[in-house]
Amino acid sequence: MPQGLPLHPLVDQLAERIRQAWAPLPALADLPVDPDLEAISGSLDGEALFIRNELFCSRGLRKIHLETARLGLGLQILHCVWFPDPRFDLPVFGADIVASPAGVSAAVVDLSPVGDALPPAVVERLEGLPPRPFSQERPLPEWGTIFSPFVRFMRPADAGEEQSFIALVSDYLTVLAEASAQVEPQPISHPDTVRRHAGQLSYCRQQKRNDKTRRVLEKAFNPAWAERYIEELLFDDPVPLA
Repeated sequence: MPQGLPLHPLVDQLAERIRQAWAPLPALADLPVDPDLEAISGSLDGEALFIRNELFCSRGLRKIHLETARLGLGLQILHCVWFPDPRFDLPVFGADIVASPAGVSAAVVDLSPVGDALPPAVVERLEGLPPRPFSQERPLPEWGTIFSPFVRFMRPADAGEEQSFIALVSDYLTVLAEASAQVEPQPISHPDTVRRHAGQLSYCRQQKRNDKTRRVLEKAFNPAWAERYIEELLFDDPVPLA
């Protein structure tokens, strides 16, 4: 983010917690990204728009993506997705925050299945997590059928609930990290790999139905650039199976 302009505390703290979570992952490596998609500057309604992208991969995870964005002195966004390698029976991790000087209007986290259901071991771990209640739960969008029964979507009411959300995201990241360290890959041609590949394609297609993201990018840049950003960076399809 631009020097001298601090992020909302929840955005800043959660971004740091996510970085801490990926640091010990096995075989962590930088994921190449075009320089023009790593640090981006634009303008929307006369206000400066800044976007920063951090990308990695690790054992079992084909892409770890953290995006932080700021529009002028107002809107701030954190978007994070960890996409599994389809050979591994792992869910998609996703977390998003929308914040402004008035507070956090939306916070969501989930471990989303790429098949019919989450892996049983992941379900068992999620069911064993401590309860973290929030006073202002929000309904899912129409395209939110991709999420699991464990999705949490809320408006944190105060600083205490913001810290609870960080703890909740940390819980989900711990579950995914433990699962990725233990699960063994299956062959590319295995029917389960093919099924998970198809499920991840479906997940990406559903996420692309979020027209709000597309409209903002088109207005700040142009439709062609927005299409490239969404297709190549935000929700790129997994590599076709050989």
